[in-house]
Amino acid sequence: MLTNEIMYKAIVDKDSSFEGTFFTAVKTTGIFCRPTCTARKPKPENVEFFKTTSEAIQKGYRPCKVCNPLAKIGETPVFIQDILNELNADPSKKFKDWDLLQKGIEPSAIRRWFLKNHGITFHAYQRMFRLNTAFKKMQEGETVSSAAFDTGYESLSGFGDSFRSVFGVSPSNTKGKQVIDITRLETPLGTMFACAVEQGICLLEFTDRKMLETELKALAKKLNATIIQGANKHFDQLKQELTEYFEGRRKTFTVPLFAPGTIFQQSVWNALQTIPYGTTRSYKQQAITINSPEAIRAVANANGMNRLSILIPCHRVIGEDGSLTGYGGGLFRKKWLLDLERSNNL
Repeated sequence: MLTNEIMYKAIVDKDSSFEGTFFTAVKTTGIFCRPTCTARKPKPENVEFFKTTSEAIQKGYRPCKVCNPLAKIGETPVFIQDILNELNADPSKKFKDWDLLQKGIEPSAIRRWFLKNHGITFHAYQRMFRLNTAFKKMQEGETVSSAAFDTGYESLSGFGDSFRSVFGVSPSNTKGKQVIDITRLETPLGTMFACAVEQGICLLEFTDRKMLETELKALAKKLNATIIQGANKHFDQLKQELTEYFEGRRKTFTVPLFAPGTIFQQSVWNALQTIPYGTTRSYKQQAITINSPEAIRAVANANGMNRLSILIPCHRVIGEDGSLTGYGGGLFRKKWLLDLERSNNL
């Protein structure tokens, strides 16, 4: 349980693992903050804690200008979102430093943001986006030359070299291979990565999940695919439904899902989707649901292999004694999600 002592220690330590789980209000200033706010820390007797920003506002507190608690954690700046929207509309665009300066954007600022949030430079991101688009054009029947020139390449040799460096094969040798699109999402509980293919969303995980890199490699191998930045028809629906879920306005998801796995894993994941919103089930109950009452440990392992956090709600599975057991996104997120659903299921 989140006691006042635990929460006060979290704000003193600026512990980012508590982001989204509570907000600190300072009685002497009338301001409320995130747990990680860098402003001077108040005395314990001068603070009170709230689960949501709306509770703090209703009590008369104002949002801190230092940590901006009303913004989503890791939210993409407007000037970068505008650039991404232009790339989505026309993947052949090539933003150079001069183009950014004409828009009033400092090139070093956008470089730092992409390195921090995507692990690659902005120019590398643009290149990946163009190659992703070209790959899909060829999969739809366009010739190599048409796909190359349509996505902004000026020579076939340059396109071929770039294509091989990313996909490991030449543009004319892509039979049997596919692309997994990846995008970055901001939520009240932190940044997430979403992956999608033609069939639907195939991964949704918090970016700080320890097993994320292993999951991405396994998914790419299973689908004989390359994971690369790009647009996907399912991303907009996913973003909309997640926003509605976190606002307490959605209890079920309709965005198409694609979760390749063993027959046993599929049965476990299907059972997870039958747990009603705002309720929980024990691992033993889940094992009984799939007619494998003795396979409690195997069920727990299959839950842990679920790549679709929230969408396939493994957070609704708890210990038989009611304890919050393992969750890849962190137990504090599991508790937050359960509290959200219970409070909106009254």
